[in-house]
Amino acid sequence: MLSVIAVFSVCFPSLCFLFPQAALKKTPLFDFHRQQGGKMVEFSGWSLPVQYKDSHISSHMHTREHCSIFDVSHMLQTKVHGRDRVKFMESLVVADIAELKDNQFKAAGFDVDLEFLDEALIALQGPSMSQVLQKGLKDDLRKLTFMTSTLATVFGVPNCRVTRCGYTGEDGVEISVPKGRVVELTEKLLTNGEVKLAGLGARDSLRLEAGLCLYGNDIDETTTPVDASLVWTIGKRRRQTKDFPGANIIVPQIKAKADRKRVGLVSSGPPVRQHTPILSPDGTVIGEVTSGCPSPCLKKNVAMGYVDAAFAKNGTNIQVEVRKKAVPAIVSKMPFVQTNYYSG
Repeated sequence: MLSVIAVFSVCFPSLCFLFPQAALKKTPLFDFHRQQGGKMVEFSGWSLPVQYKDSHISSHMHTREHCSIFDVSHMLQTKVHGRDRVKFMESLVVADIAELKDNQFKAAGFDVDLEFLDEALIALQGPSMSQVLQKGLKDDLRKLTFMTSTLATVFGVPNCRVTRCGYTGEDGVEISVPKGRVVELTEKLLTNGEVKLAGLGARDSLRLEAGLCLYGNDIDETTTPVDASLVWTIGKRRRQTKDFPGANIIVPQIKAKADRKRVGLVSSGPPVRQHTPILSPDGTVIGEVTSGCPSPCLKKNVAMGYVDAAFAKNGTNIQVEVRKKAVPAIVSKMPFVQTNYYSG
């Protein structure tokens, strides 16, 4: 029956001003967030918690050391099914969909249907996620590896799609839940002392420490996988068939190399934010920061951005312009903090 389940995260922070406060969309957990002390903010047309009673740093570190729940119900969930589902998906992405195994989008055929799901989505992220969630599952969670999914009853809530993935760099899952029972499931998870609620603030600093891109900031429709150091996402077969969107530009770029490249940056002093100019040692503008924040784990400023290819090598000394002053920085390997995805 259903053979492809895709979760599309389309976040356009720069477009938030288009949505007046009265028109903000609410997730099924909106009232629960407010009851729990969530500070609600406008994000991409949604009202979402930026943090709770704990500080941003405390919430960030709790996720790294224990586990946290994030409401990600603003992300569009879709089911793609029908005999032409593989062909349809491969018309949208550069990955080799046909080679994926069951519960990783494997399918074949000649017709397709797209269904938008009206369900809630929560992410449980952190090193103790497995021990917390296993208590509410019949199946052995060790069988569920990174980027695979399964249908399950979770703490008595049936028809949940559990996918081992996330946006923090930690071991975690995203759980698609019938929206009428998401509060119930969230409350049950919170009865475990390992679990706390976390908001957008911690989600952003966690994903940046993990070197993960935010669409609209670090990648967009003008960015190629080569520019963004994401060539690994292009399936080997797709490189040969050259039948994916933008292949006429991207495939030649793989061999010729791009003129610019997404890199990690580490600096001390004042925080480095989006749109900060990146400078060569002699003060020439060579790029721009796309995301940046102080790292709670490293106690340094971390950022990512695009620079001229000549300055993209790890260890290169460059500068960033903060408050009209040049601050020393170093091009650094990402992720900044080691990731802990579960591979079995």
